[in-house]
Amino acid sequence: MGTDDEVDLDGRRLRTLRSREALSRAAFELLAERGLDAVGVEEIALRAGVTRRTFSRHFASIEAAVLGDIDQDVHLFNEFLRERPPYESPLTAYRTAVHHWLGTAFAGPGDPKLVRRWELFQRLSEEPALFAAYHRIRLEAEAESRRILAARLAVDPVLDHRPATVVAVGSALLVAALQTWAAGDDPTTLPAHIAGYFDTLAQLAAESQCEEARS
Repeated sequence: MGTDDEVDLDGRRLRTLRSREALSRAAFELLAERGLDAVGVEEIALRAGVTRRTFSRHFASIEAAVLGDIDQDVHLFNEFLRERPPYESPLTAYRTAVHHWLGTAFAGPGDPKLVRRWELFQRLSEEPALFAAYHRIRLEAEAESRRILAARLAVDPVLDHRPATVVAVGSALLVAALQTWAAGDDPTTLPAHIAGYFDTLAQLAAESQCEEARS
């Protein structure tokens, strides 16, 4: 492939990404203004400045459009998990992948995307269909994380419990951090909440080892 072809391909990918982001942002804005039941595909496409056909190329439903950024988040996280060096323990690899995801997905504490994500998590419990779609995204992402860790360890995840255990623990800590974050009044605190929950797990594990050593 020549240089011109590569530039054209990169340009198309960038336009595709921008269209997807515009649609997801428009879907969230309409959700915040009206509630999920009052949002239509045509309205999302109009606000994003694209056609209904473009919407359908990117998303299968309004819920998928609203959660488009979260769907991108979990794929990005799993890419970082896949790239962790083999000498790291599975749990360390998981935590480091979370750290890299945070640093890549958001430009900093004042990033509008982080504020929008915070507002979205605050609304999940109010919209059952949206919460169900979010739960499906989470389950699919966790299944992929288990496959990645099983490949790292060169084990059968059915016989070896380590991949499932790490993902269960790591995802539970993330969910707890997200819930604490959404319940608060400061959208900039997500990194601190995530670090706090993972640090607490490490402290509890250390305390347990000390107790076992004394017994």
